[in-house]
Amino acid sequence: MNRRALLGTAAAAPVALAAPAIAQTMPEVRWRLSSSFPRSLDVLYGTGERIAARVAALTEGRFRIQVFPAGEIVPGLQVLDAVQAGTLEAGHTAAYYYIGKDPSFAFFTAVPFGLNTRMLTAWLTQGGGNQLGAELFRDYNIHAVPAGDTGAQMGGWFRGEIRSLQELNGLKFRIAGLAGQVFQRLGAVPTVIAAGDIYPALERGTLDAVEFVGPYDDEKLGFVRVARNYYAPGFWEAGARLHFMANQRAWDALPQTYREAVEVACGEANAEMVARYDHLNPQALRRLVAAGAQLRFWPRDIMQAAWRETNGLYEDLSARNERFRRIWTSYRAYRDELYQWFRVAENSFDNFAFVAAAQQQQR
Repeated sequence: MNRRALLGTAAAAPVALAAPAIAQTMPEVRWRLSSSFPRSLDVLYGTGERIAARVAALTEGRFRIQVFPAGEIVPGLQVLDAVQAGTLEAGHTAAYYYIGKDPSFAFFTAVPFGLNTRMLTAWLTQGGGNQLGAELFRDYNIHAVPAGDTGAQMGGWFRGEIRSLQELNGLKFRIAGLAGQVFQRLGAVPTVIAAGDIYPALERGTLDAVEFVGPYDDEKLGFVRVARNYYAPGFWEAGARLHFMANQRAWDALPQTYREAVEVACGEANAEMVARYDHLNPQALRRLVAAGAQLRFWPRDIMQAAWRETNGLYEDLSARNERFRRIWTSYRAYRDELYQWFRVAENSFDNFAFVAAAQQQQR
């Protein structure tokens, strides 16, 4: 018998037995997660399901998260409250739904004239944003992990054409985050309702206009059937980040490997969600235009007024809220730096290539 081969086999044997033995020492954990979105929105709601599936795979099925759509356990806009209270272990939602508690939450989803998807990722991971967010979420008994992004959004569906700033006066507009406060300063009447309730309100005339995400989701929600004017850009959501929110006590009780599994799954979701929307939105936009949508762009006077009112809002909130001021100081400095860089590289390329490609198609 080859003694060296025998020793090699003997040395390898403990390695072969180690993985199952270690797995058997890890606890079985079962969590419930509520999404803020209905099951029909397969990218938004589906991201929660994909995170849960990835966590189960990474932990060999020992950590399982059951995902529920909005309204099945708690309403879509009360997910943070349920997680904070421990009614649920986790939620998948947008932080800016909760600006009524603290306007600072908006920075971790989207703010008017803010960072786009790539810029926000840079600020969160390289510019101290995640550390500022952790302080905020901890005050609400929550550990939050960025988990998906929609990319740049559209500006919404309007029953009538918006030709000037004056036509915003009294306009009943479903809009989320700090953008609602900007439009209020412009004369509109903003409101926030969950995704599943938007279409009925628009159909009944309770709302004059709605914004949600972009063509793929907007097509599913059927807005084109009752409001034909489709505006761009959604200058209040150059990107919109979602979060996996865990009850702090439940998170602290997890083994470290399970926490890392969640972080890996959420990191993958950040890339996958925006890729799915970039793939699906162009096709959906073509279908919407074919169905009668009138693609329009905001008049310049509205964009200029929105810029002024946005900066006025940030000044007012900073004067009243010390946490908001600290986060805005960090966020603004990072935004201004990245805007300069993107003007040099990204914007100069986009301005030429996008126009040149469109002209080539018209020949």
